[in-house]
Amino acid sequence: MNKIDLTDLNTFITLAEELSFTKASVRLETSQSALSHALKRLEMRLGVRLFTRSTRQVSLTQAGEQLYNTLQPAFESIALGLNEVGALREKPSGSIRITAPPYAARQILFPVIRTFNEDYPDVKFDISVDSGFRDIISERFDAGIRLGELVATNMVALRISPDMRMSVVASHTYIERYGLPKHPAELAAHNCINFRLPTNGGNYIWEFDDGRKKVNVRVDGQLTFNDTDLIIEAVVQGAGIACLTEAQARELVNAGKLVRMLEEWCQSFPGYHIFYPERKNNSAAFRLFIERLRMKNNSNYS
Repeated sequence: MNKIDLTDLNTFITLAEELSFTKASVRLETSQSALSHALKRLEMRLGVRLFTRSTRQVSLTQAGEQLYNTLQPAFESIALGLNEVGALREKPSGSIRITAPPYAARQILFPVIRTFNEDYPDVKFDISVDSGFRDIISERFDAGIRLGELVATNMVALRISPDMRMSVVASHTYIERYGLPKHPAELAAHNCINFRLPTNGGNYIWEFDDGRKKVNVRVDGQLTFNDTDLIIEAVVQGAGIACLTEAQARELVNAGKLVRMLEEWCQSFPGYHIFYPERKNNSAAFRLFIERLRMKNNSNYS
């Protein structure tokens, strides 16, 4: 099998996984035209169509699915071999793709990436900042970051932040006009700022626990956002009551811009974890970064 055959097969594998000429061309760092020509060459050599293409979507034919199922383990084995050879380099290299929610990306992930890049300049990072629950396997991320209670049980998970608490807060202006709720049930009579979940489009349900009783409240109000920065801006301006993480609210509470309430009802829960599949072909660079992230963020509370 000559070089062009391997290149075309790799093109096929990539397109089969992305099902998008645009995404596949970006991943292969080539043009969509070159990708299309490579696919046509392979289809002509095999004498079968591998994809069904329309203006809106790309899908595998039966022959394409059979070829992908045959080739994918072999290409994964090749990637494993290359990673093992790469581990012998003095300076690890490669690319690491991670998906993380905004707060974790800014406050936990990026500070470690900066120092890691200084020590290992040949390692590149591709960070997707997203509050949604991305499928790291199908979307080919090396790892993801989520709260500990949201990590699937079939993943390797390492804690990278302390336990967290929620903070129910409002501005002095709002409290002076509408009063301070003493029990979670009283939130139903207040103008609360909702957070729309990116996963299912529903609103986040405010969860409370005083150690004896758990109370879930579906709050209502004039404002709903899918962005926490806008929620913070709105609550500071007196638009309603918000439910933020303790870390998000701490500086504003300490500065006197917000007042915290219902503290006895806000219990701690598992903090952020980085998670990834337990597979054998994680690169040397990835393993080094995971260890750096774990050590850096566990040093103050382990």
